[in-house]
Amino acid sequence: MENATLIPESRRCEPAKYEYKKTSYSELFEVLQSLRKCEIFCDIKLETEDKKIIFAHKVVLASASPFFHAMFTNFAEKNHDLVVMREIDSTALQLLVNFIYSGAIVVTEENVQVLLPAANLLQLQEVKDACCDFLETQLCSTNCIGIKEIADLHSCTKLLTNSELYIQQHFSEVADSEEFLSLSYEQVVKLISSDELIVPSEKKVYESVIRWVKHELGLRKTIFPQLMEQIRLPLISKHYILKKVVEEPLIKNCFKCKDYIIEALHFHILNSEELIPQNIRNRPRNIHGDKVIFVVGGCENELIGSTEWYDPKMDRWHYGPEVITSRRIRACLATVKNNLVFAVGGTLDDCSSLQSVDVIDLSSESPCWKPTYEMIQEREYFGVGVINDYLYAVGGYSDNYYFNSTEVFDYNIQEWRMVSSMATRRSGLGVGVLNNLLYAVGGYNRSSRQGLNTVECYDPSFDTWKWVAEMFVRRKYVGVGVLDGVLYAVGGQDGSKTLRSVESYRPSVGVWTSIADMHLPRRDAGVVALNGLLYVVGGKNGTSSLSSVECYSPYTNTWTMMKVPMNVARASAGVVAINKPRLFNTC
Repeated sequence: MENATLIPESRRCEPAKYEYKKTSYSELFEVLQSLRKCEIFCDIKLETEDKKIIFAHKVVLASASPFFHAMFTNFAEKNHDLVVMREIDSTALQLLVNFIYSGAIVVTEENVQVLLPAANLLQLQEVKDACCDFLETQLCSTNCIGIKEIADLHSCTKLLTNSELYIQQHFSEVADSEEFLSLSYEQVVKLISSDELIVPSEKKVYESVIRWVKHELGLRKTIFPQLMEQIRLPLISKHYILKKVVEEPLIKNCFKCKDYIIEALHFHILNSEELIPQNIRNRPRNIHGDKVIFVVGGCENELIGSTEWYDPKMDRWHYGPEVITSRRIRACLATVKNNLVFAVGGTLDDCSSLQSVDVIDLSSESPCWKPTYEMIQEREYFGVGVINDYLYAVGGYSDNYYFNSTEVFDYNIQEWRMVSSMATRRSGLGVGVLNNLLYAVGGYNRSSRQGLNTVECYDPSFDTWKWVAEMFVRRKYVGVGVLDGVLYAVGGQDGSKTLRSVESYRPSVGVWTSIADMHLPRRDAGVVALNGLLYVVGGKNGTSSLSSVECYSPYTNTWTMMKVPMNVARASAGVVAINKPRLFNTC
């Protein structure tokens, strides 16, 4: 019997065991759902205000909801077979009970406003998070104030923060909406007094206040002087003040408001901020959020030693300080201590990898690049991330060797040291920092030259790497950015094809999701978050380097090509967002 299977003889005499663990419980819950729908073994009926009855099993509800767990273990309802749920909409309760049994729910524009409060009451955090994620995608100028109030009412911290940010960034459109007119006096004051308000001109703030007051003139005209105190009249042109503001009937009938006009006109006459005491009315808005995009080096047909920076307020690119190592390409850029920008590793034009590091102090009176402490290993096509001012260098390539190693620069002691290595060797990877964790995304190595779709996550508290969910697409030379608690994998290559596709990852959900494609395919592009948008800078489209820039809005799931490209086409450039340095040349 030549083809008989040989069964090996046991080598041990002691009792053996074989453990089997079921990989999925979905079949079990399908049976429970079927029993519920047939009203078999059900020991609880939930009755809503409109007399609808929902059958269920106490043990199943208690296992999923802390609310039901407390109800059926600590309160009188544990002995009842009927509970009246007066505070929950019947549609929402039916959806949530179905979710408990199936693990699936569909959030829509029609049900979200009843589903969110119900999920909050039953303490179903996953559904609450799903509702918040849905509402965040729906933010627009006509509903953002209402969404903010919903978030505040139900303690949805992230949604509240993002809706407030949306209102500040889109104030011009929001102020024209009907929702704006329904704001309370306290809400209007909080909004127009904010330094983070983004407006094309202070005129818009003034005109919005006039519109709000006149909407209910009899009730609101008495508080008009307090609102005028928050308007930065000195920042409005003298011509507009004399032609529009002075002639406004609300101003003419307000003695206190005339003081603010006199103050503004004095400001224009003196034409010097130093001669006038600083106060809220002559301080430019968004002073603490005045950030720009800083781009360093890269390559096109030849190496690029220049830097440039983009001012979103002026929609202009400006040249910055030349780098020291002008023959360096593929350097990784990172910011430490808010004002120190490090250009780390990369390649020289003779294809030799670098372990050198240059740094520029943007807070100095004359910002210039200086050499600093070298890495332990030479690296190119690697990634960097900063956690609590510790600079991490991850993976990469040198001298025909692919790295899985990671090293960290401790700025306080000015020293590099090795930490735990990844499970996979990765070159051409992207690195992002989210919730003080370091994510290594995609890349390639000798055995996976088509690219990797795997992702690893490093926790510096435990010095350990772990696997997280895989991407849909293999991506080498991928750009990675983080915006509002979401990790984005942008473009790259899948084998020889340059990609337009983008994926996003939320740790709370634990899976990757495809989002809208970019306008252009890009690899080796810089990715950075700024003012609620994700910018993708330069890169290669497969054949040539790009000077174009496009940005992604998570609120609308759309990409927009920026009208003004970089001064130079750049691929493999370092890109970061920085506070705008006072002494950067703007000529």
